[in-house]
Amino acid sequence: MVARTGCATPDDVPWHARSFPLLAALAPVMTSPEGEITYPGDPMCLYAALSVPVDSALRSARRGPGTEAPFSDLCPDWGTPPQKSHRLSAEHGLPSQRVSAGTSDSTVFDPRVWDAEARAELRAEVRRRRPRVFLVSTVSPGHRYALEMARIVKDEMPDCLVVFGGRHMDETMTYSAARRAVVLEYSSTLRAVADRRTDAVVDFCVSGEGHFALDLLMKAIALAMDLDRTRATVPEVVRVLRLLGAAGVRVPGNSLLCAVDGSTVHAFPVAGEKFDLAELPSSYQGFAIRSRFPVFPLPDGTPARTAHMTVSNACPYHCDFCSESALVVGGLKRFRGSPAETALERLCEYVSYGAQAVFFDDSIFWTGSFPLMREFCALLHAARTVEGPEKLPEGCRRWITDEGDWERLRNLQFGCQVTADLLTTLHKEQEVRDMLAALRDAGCSYLYMGIESMSTEVMQHVHKNIRRLTDFPWKAKVRTALERVRDAGIPVGSSVLFGLEGETRATIEETVHEVGALVDDGLIVLASPNILTYHPATKITRAHGMHDKLDYHSPDIANRAPYIFFEEAFPGVVSRRLSEDDIWFIHEETARRWGAIRNSAEPDARRSEQLDRRERAGTV
Repeated sequence: MVARTGCATPDDVPWHARSFPLLAALAPVMTSPEGEITYPGDPMCLYAALSVPVDSALRSARRGPGTEAPFSDLCPDWGTPPQKSHRLSAEHGLPSQRVSAGTSDSTVFDPRVWDAEARAELRAEVRRRRPRVFLVSTVSPGHRYALEMARIVKDEMPDCLVVFGGRHMDETMTYSAARRAVVLEYSSTLRAVADRRTDAVVDFCVSGEGHFALDLLMKAIALAMDLDRTRATVPEVVRVLRLLGAAGVRVPGNSLLCAVDGSTVHAFPVAGEKFDLAELPSSYQGFAIRSRFPVFPLPDGTPARTAHMTVSNACPYHCDFCSESALVVGGLKRFRGSPAETALERLCEYVSYGAQAVFFDDSIFWTGSFPLMREFCALLHAARTVEGPEKLPEGCRRWITDEGDWERLRNLQFGCQVTADLLTTLHKEQEVRDMLAALRDAGCSYLYMGIESMSTEVMQHVHKNIRRLTDFPWKAKVRTALERVRDAGIPVGSSVLFGLEGETRATIEETVHEVGALVDDGLIVLASPNILTYHPATKITRAHGMHDKLDYHSPDIANRAPYIFFEEAFPGVVSRRLSEDDIWFIHEETARRWGAIRNSAEPDARRSEQLDRRERAGTV
């Protein structure tokens, strides 16, 4: 590291004199209440990206300045980790961020819907905090709103450094070692700025495995800052980054950091050592758990406080429409070493933070590994059923420290994602049934499965159906998988995707009808209709000739019905296989045919009647 000489000791200089304010934000993907997420989850893409920088700053705040601290003098002010009382009372909503003033929670702006109220709230937040750095995580459908956020920040704080990261950066900005060049997709931030399709309001972009690269950038900003005004310019930060590189500073992971200095872009590719996903600091270390999902009901009927957790970073399958595929992400990383034990310890940490339920956001739970699933379920079942917390493994006892923690662990619910193939063709039937029983006995009370389409004509183009058997078509495979889960007593939610290759009005009608039959038979408790939205790096985007046409930057494209009824969808970036009439049809027909099951896991009258009939028939 490059350290200034004569640094003051912690006793000489109060913390506020050597820290500088910042603000992080999650760019939303919706513009109206009609499209609002009814049960918003925590912004885990942002929390995960910030895990290393936040950990470094919190350790520096505890140690004080000096060469032993991650930040040797000036340090970003992420506040303090929330106290337990705050964690146990945290709820969603922007006003709650003001209540959490002084904690790391207050450094994150998370509006979920981008409207006039959110704009005004961001402007007010910038005026309150006066941030020196503004960090934004954005997916492609939220990119235009991320740019508008940056404009607001620059309008209020022209010297504030704006940093973009997130999935849109990952998909649109890469480094080619063979060509020794940065490769930018048409919809990338940097190319849009260079082509003057958008304003130059972004100073740094980070893509790839950027946890450590972002931490390095924050350290370079701190070292480049003027001590009196705590401000830095892009050229000054670039100079420090070069000094750090010349000094031999290396960080783990494969990522790309770009700095924008007028018309010049400075690229800093990172090709560091591989790292174990479990070695990353906890995403919730600095932030309270705010999610409450009704799929995890408490005894009083209220939704449980639900933590998000992952043990892998990508999907091993290669669906051509999905931006979570390992081919798009750039490789598959997961918990290694003693993965099941480490995952249990992390889960216990989240329980100590107030989690009453945990949803594993992995595209496929434990990347579909039955041995890892069995090991994790056995460890979790054992932890939940020991005689007392003193009998827990040492790593869990660190977190389960009072009766409240112990009660939450014993009653913990969890959910995860599976596929139809995982529960049918990839394993023998008895192995599947045994695995489902192990999940249930460990506390799994909800599974989520991507149905995508019920049309064989559509699914023949999708790599999700990796075991194609002529006598076992996709439609039958989905029903068989759901029946096995039902037999295990675990409710299932599902997602349905319209607009894939081969989609027609006839295949749409077939899918709506067949999913409705699954609802009628009590095989799914939730059905979420979605419209294919083109992600920049996916195969289907190129196949449909959209990779150099995606407009994710223009601020004046107003969203409207019927697009607002679907998450991420808006004109110009949805499937070319769908007309606007088709999208209206999907919205109206799924609402009519699927009823309250559409986008809701809360019981409806029809489902209650189904259960009553089954009970009278002796089938449950």
